[in-house]
Amino acid sequence: MLRLFAALPLPPEISRPLRKLQKDLVGARWRPEENFHVTLCFFGELRHTQARDLDELLGEIEAPAPTLSLEGAGWFGRREPTAVWARVRESDELRGLASACERAARRLSIPLERRPFTPHVTLAYCHATLLEDARAWTERHQAYSSEPWQAGAFHLYSSQKRDGGPSRYIAEADYPLSGFTAPEGMY
Repeated sequence: MLRLFAALPLPPEISRPLRKLQKDLVGARWRPEENFHVTLCFFGELRHTQARDLDELLGEIEAPAPTLSLEGAGWFGRREPTAVWARVRESDELRGLASACERAARRLSIPLERRPFTPHVTLAYCHATLLEDARAWTERHQAYSSEPWQAGAFHLYSSQKRDGGPSRYIAEADYPLSGFTAPEGMY
């Protein structure tokens, strides 16, 4: 079984500054920079045959490369915060790509979570964090913003648990997006 999700990676010039936000919140287990990403669709535990079929369908997605930026912060959990995150500015391209990933999963009858799509980068998972503390942390970081960047591809990631540490995310497959213009000097 593989624990899989589709996501957009963050370039280092976007992920590195996020580390400055990772402080001053009791109960936060800060995520390592290499785990920063924008989840498009969480597929859960899949058999290898399902993963192969999903890979094939994701490879058929034709979508434009979205331009992304980070704007502000937030948290999940109504009574007890479960995570804090940096908000990703929504766009039709981003929402369309997430919907295409969901459609691929539905074609394979993969059960999906029924949460609305909230584009974000998880900075920490929370344990016994007070709601007031999460609210104060979020308010301190509402003015946070990043430079825009264009996502040239999305990946199918596996999540592998590690003893005593954060899960390790491995890009198992990548899918190019149309219209991507590589920054000068990137290649």
